[in-house]
Amino acid sequence: MKFLTIDEDGGQPGVMVGDDKVLNLGKVPNFLVPGWRPSSIREIFEHGEEGLNAVRRIVKTVEDTMETCQAALSELTETELSPPVPDPWLVFSVGMNYGRHLAEMNNSPHPKNPSGFIKTRDSLLGSGKKISVPPQCPEKIDYEGELCFVFGRECHNVSEAEAMEYVVGYTIANDISARDWIPDIRSGEPPFGPIHGWERNIMGKNLPGFTPCGPVVVTKDEIPDPYDLRLQTRLNGEVMQDTKTDDLIFKLPAIISYFSKWYRFHPGDIVTTGSPSGVGVGRNPQVFMHPGDTVEIQLEGVGILTNTLA
Repeated sequence: MKFLTIDEDGGQPGVMVGDDKVLNLGKVPNFLVPGWRPSSIREIFEHGEEGLNAVRRIVKTVEDTMETCQAALSELTETELSPPVPDPWLVFSVGMNYGRHLAEMNNSPHPKNPSGFIKTRDSLLGSGKKISVPPQCPEKIDYEGELCFVFGRECHNVSEAEAMEYVVGYTIANDISARDWIPDIRSGEPPFGPIHGWERNIMGKNLPGFTPCGPVVVTKDEIPDPYDLRLQTRLNGEVMQDTKTDDLIFKLPAIISYFSKWYRFHPGDIVTTGSPSGVGVGRNPQVFMHPGDTVEIQLEGVGILTNTLA
């Protein structure tokens, strides 16, 4: 299944029916589907397999009685979207996790353990929404197309062997960076040096709307191998990043096991897994985004995340 949140009435949970129809779960007639009705995508995930099966039953009923459900259906191209999970407890970003990306970033050494940082919920932005260029750092806005996974169960201190049991599905994110604010992390300003550089890195990625996400969360049963997906980023139609997810240094079980030793993840929490090579700052000459530009990130099996800068 493909879940999304419709930007309507504070955010309505939805699911794809076929390739191009969006079903607003809050508008399905009660006489067709009596009983529990979710108020959010996070609530569905909190109910685990029972919640997923309930939505499957709703979709099956709607598919069998399409003529009675027209008010609950819309075309995807005509539907305003929020991030698929607009209200996670935690948005977590893994960095320095593609081998070829480290090579383009001054041949940075491979880390011994995964590295990452927390992003604010306010940084999330739906597909189709405009990215606001911040006036304090407007010149070097960089794209980073990333595979994301979403938790479907509460997760704390789990092993790599059991880690994937806690994942409900996958989505896309653009981990945008204000490079004119972010210094070389290894240098930074005294007296704290790299610590100060890392702090500025996090600040330059946490501006409002700097984590576009979506358009959907695809349940993991529809993607048998998350390491065999083509990930492509296009800026105004020109391909900037084009790779397979097999270049990930730390695979998902390693990421989950390592960070769950300290963090407690909840259903609906989003983890970005790092950007592949081709980022603007790593190109020669460098390429950055400006007002009026359109950035698209396409992930095989998931869809296309599209945003325009304003």
